[in-house]
Amino acid sequence: MTAAPLVEVKNVKKFFPFKKGWFRSKQFVKAVDGVSFSIKEGETFGLVGESGCGKSTTGRMIMNLIQPTEGEVWFNGINLTELSPEQLRKKRRDFQMVFQDPYASLNPRLKVSDIIQEPMVIHGIKKEERIHRISELLETVGLHSEYADRYPHEFSGGQRQRIGIARALALNPKLIVADEPVSALDVSIQSQVVNLLQDLQDEFGLTYLFIAHDLSVIEHISHRIGVMYLGKLVEVANKDSLYEKPLHPYTQALISAVPIPNPRLKRERIVLKGDIPSPANPPSGCPFHTRCPKAFNRCKIEVPIMKKVYPDHVVACHLYD
Repeated sequence: MTAAPLVEVKNVKKFFPFKKGWFRSKQFVKAVDGVSFSIKEGETFGLVGESGCGKSTTGRMIMNLIQPTEGEVWFNGINLTELSPEQLRKKRRDFQMVFQDPYASLNPRLKVSDIIQEPMVIHGIKKEERIHRISELLETVGLHSEYADRYPHEFSGGQRQRIGIARALALNPKLIVADEPVSALDVSIQSQVVNLLQDLQDEFGLTYLFIAHDLSVIEHISHRIGVMYLGKLVEVANKDSLYEKPLHPYTQALISAVPIPNPRLKRERIVLKGDIPSPANPPSGCPFHTRCPKAFNRCKIEVPIMKKVYPDHVVACHLYD
């Protein structure tokens, strides 16, 4: 019998209202439009796509930092969208977030010790235990325990992100949502942080939702990958299947842009024409048809649904009907 997934996202949508025009008519930006996927316990699910595709909004809905317009987010068998604020606050110790910008996500007025222990204070952990836990966490993420009395401005970007990871681990969570955690870092530091996340996953059995736009980083850390375009998931597959046999034309274009670390090998580059449509006025039918080199008439009219093409490999594209 297959174990139930730790996280289930069921047809979530997030529409942000705005007013436009002379008469200020109310319209909506469809940031996320009907996304569904699951994450198994101990797995890293990578979410990838161009800027503005809705991947960070999806992560924030899983964290319940923003409420979905429609749909449900289930965590460990509990529907988070139905919890009261008090119930949600107690549940938050099981899922934490690592933010994109290590410079903005740490309070510059607080010492490292105060930053790391803040979630422990909120959840009523005793002072003696907090002091021991701070030193333990700093050592876990590769920092010296004496750094606890310093301020964030005294650290490099990579060290700050390690502090952010230590804060996320403070309550022994089951799930960590990592929202572009290495995009603001130098390439050499990126690899250190990604390797640290993998080591922590092995040590503590963590589950990750790893959000990024860099496919090489996603390939390195993920077990399964979801590709988003204009608020919709267009392809979900295990890592090997996605990189060896990308099915959706958008995924094929993304992977064609990834450099190969071998000067003797060449990959045919697929250059997409045109700009990404506005999520406030998405195209009819398949959202990708305005840029797709393989689009035909049906793509302009009918929205494709997810269908299984290979085991553990689904795609939303009319080419596979």
